[in-house]
Amino acid sequence: MKSPLRIALLSSLGALALAGCGEATPDPTKEQDAIAKVAAPAGKSWSQVVSFDTDGSAVMGNPEAPIKLQEYGAFTCGHCAQFTKDSHEELKRDFIDTGRVSYKLTPFMLHPIDAVAGAIIKCAGPDRYFPLADATFLEHETFLAGPQNPAPGIEKAAELPPAQRFNALAKGWKIDQFFQQRGVPATQIEQCLANVDNVAAVEKATNDGIEKYQITGTPTFVINGQVAEGINTWGPMRDRLRMMGAR
Repeated sequence: MKSPLRIALLSSLGALALAGCGEATPDPTKEQDAIAKVAAPAGKSWSQVVSFDTDGSAVMGNPEAPIKLQEYGAFTCGHCAQFTKDSHEELKRDFIDTGRVSYKLTPFMLHPIDAVAGAIIKCAGPDRYFPLADATFLEHETFLAGPQNPAPGIEKAAELPPAQRFNALAKGWKIDQFFQQRGVPATQIEQCLANVDNVAAVEKATNDGIEKYQITGTPTFVINGQVAEGINTWGPMRDRLRMMGAR
């Protein structure tokens, strides 16, 4: 999905090195010894333990997990949506809840929609972060329905001051309605998007990821600080985690 608003929208936030929703190349690994399960805090499963990392990304699971899985994913990316649909229950049940694997989601900006959605999801707080992020992927067609049929005159949003611009875009793309229908109060969305720093944070994380890992497509996965080359679907990722001892 492309937008004529991209340049105008980002002109006040700095340049963005754009990446596409794409593929990677294979990278074989050696099988490692099985890792023992780690008990979760009393009364919780590890998938219910969520916190924000120092870079602002949300982390689910055991903070000390020996296998740290990070996804750079765009809410507008169909490949990312498919990964979540395929992995949703199994990743939590068989990997995160064992305490062996933690999962970190860093929103990646392919389109201004990603920055607006990422800001709203982050502002909702750690307990709501993954349910809302998952909703954009599990209900991907519904999430994109508004942006694909924007309100008339949305182009004028780019002419507004930044503190008003992103609320206008959220309304024009009906993104505000999507998140309101999933429990985020309208006032919280408005306050969140009025603070340009919340939107700019997604852009910064994107640029930092490109600089650090040379990301060229989404989803891109990083395991224990190394890009998992050739893995962008659940089957190969599940096999890789098992080979690393999460079995």
